[in-house]
Amino acid sequence: MLFRYTREEVAKHNKVSDLWVIHNNKVYDLTEFALDHPGGPELIMEWGGKDVSKILVDPTSHEHSDTAYEVLGESCVGEIILSSQPENIHFDEKFDQFNPEDTDIHYDLQKEKFLDLNKPLFVQMFNCKFSKDFYLKQIHQPRHLSYSAKLFENPWLELLTKTPWYVIPLVWLPIVSYHIFMASELGSKPVTILFLIGIGMWTLLEYGIHRFLFHVDTILPDHPYALSVHFTLHGIHHYLPMDKLRLVMPPVLAFAIKIPIIKFVYLIFPVIIGHGLIAGAVFGYICYDLTHYHLHHARPFGKHLREMKSYHLAHHYKNYELGYGITSKIWDKFFGTLLE
Repeated sequence: MLFRYTREEVAKHNKVSDLWVIHNNKVYDLTEFALDHPGGPELIMEWGGKDVSKILVDPTSHEHSDTAYEVLGESCVGEIILSSQPENIHFDEKFDQFNPEDTDIHYDLQKEKFLDLNKPLFVQMFNCKFSKDFYLKQIHQPRHLSYSAKLFENPWLELLTKTPWYVIPLVWLPIVSYHIFMASELGSKPVTILFLIGIGMWTLLEYGIHRFLFHVDTILPDHPYALSVHFTLHGIHHYLPMDKLRLVMPPVLAFAIKIPIIKFVYLIFPVIIGHGLIAGAVFGYICYDLTHYHLHHARPFGKHLREMKSYHLAHHYKNYELGYGITSKIWDKFFGTLLE
């Protein structure tokens, strides 16, 4: 599948760190190639965000070899919306029926020199020799498989990393019920108010965990052990974003994140109030994880979910440094990380 862009959208990608061009109505990302261009990056920079169809075949400028066209072909990221197509196309139309093709594992390994998807991934990360910059670049170039790649050789560890979506309500709804029961002495109205506040608290946690824990890229140590942890927590999701069994959070990891948050809530509020807040926050988490799965693997119903599907897939396929909200854009707007 090729994403579709307007010429105005492509024109925004005109910097050395983000350089796209148009050739015969196809869109190419030449950010990496620009630095290796035989004539220097300045020659390509001049055409950043523009159509190079004519200049490539202009003998008075410089007629390009077959190799140049091969490089171009490997960098294709989309196509231009033609005049016969609606110019106001939005993300939700681009991603509405998103069905990427499987990655050619052998070709990918030979070309990128990153991970062998036929072998357990964690041990490869743990023993890796590549830099953090190379790692971050690679995991944000999504690969796709029709099955779940193996993370661990050990079958028990491997089992803990795979979670079908229905496990989330089965594990966490009883916990929500427990916290509501423990807060019930307050009465139904106060518990309802605390529950709703807890849901609101979760929306901020959703944003904060995604941005500051899962995407802790800047301060991530440049060491295989740190990269391995990062990969296990969230990197694998960006590397293989359509893996159905690694979309919702494994209960073991969720409990590890939940425990310190609960202790903090009990430290600030009386325990009975804390129960009401935690019930709402955990329910918010259930909605978040099921929504996350739905955005990746369903055709959403309703305008909001359709918009959030495109918004979240744009976080994966266009700019992973923006667009941290999954269930809404509220905190992205508030903190200036809105993906447009």
